[in-house]
Amino acid sequence: MPRTTHLLYLHGFRSSPQSAKAQKIANWVQADHPGVTWCCPQLPASPRQAIDDLRSLVAGWPVQGMAVVGSSLGGFYASWLAGHLGCPAVLINPAVHPSRDLAKYIGEQPVWHDPAQSIFFDAAYVHELQVLEAQAPGTQPKTLALIAKGDEVLDWREMLARHKAGQVHLIEGGDHALSDFDLYKAEILEFLRLV
Repeated sequence: MPRTTHLLYLHGFRSSPQSAKAQKIANWVQADHPGVTWCCPQLPASPRQAIDDLRSLVAGWPVQGMAVVGSSLGGFYASWLAGHLGCPAVLINPAVHPSRDLAKYIGEQPVWHDPAQSIFFDAAYVHELQVLEAQAPGTQPKTLALIAKGDEVLDWREMLARHKAGQVHLIEGGDHALSDFDLYKAEILEFLRLV
């Protein structure tokens, strides 16, 4: 399998490219693989717009050389892209039923990394997520799911059931943010063909 030449990172709900995991992966790639195209966009609140933007963004990327990493809602998007584009994906505590889980967040929501800023999560976005959830992937994506049993936001059993066809690292304890993320650096980079 060819090495990864283009890497996309997708942050979670109310998160941003300033997230700790996004910054760490950016540092890993830039330090050891400066030739790899790295992209971590700020995702819009609209799921349909997010997917449309991401498909446009990677339209010129070589599918055989690209990979995607996503956390939480970004993990849902990463899984969706991997299934529809045929590229590998690392999924970090990926959302499984975001339309159900985010329905309680309709309205103005503060952004994690800058509480002075906010996003507006429209009721229509729940339907947009339902549409994405209902779209069957064109292919079974090659995935590595890092799933923490201690996730305080998402149910690890649902994540495991959804992603058990791929590689799974089921983590005893842990949390939704995967605070001990550095422990999984070697495993992630190996899966991404960056070693």
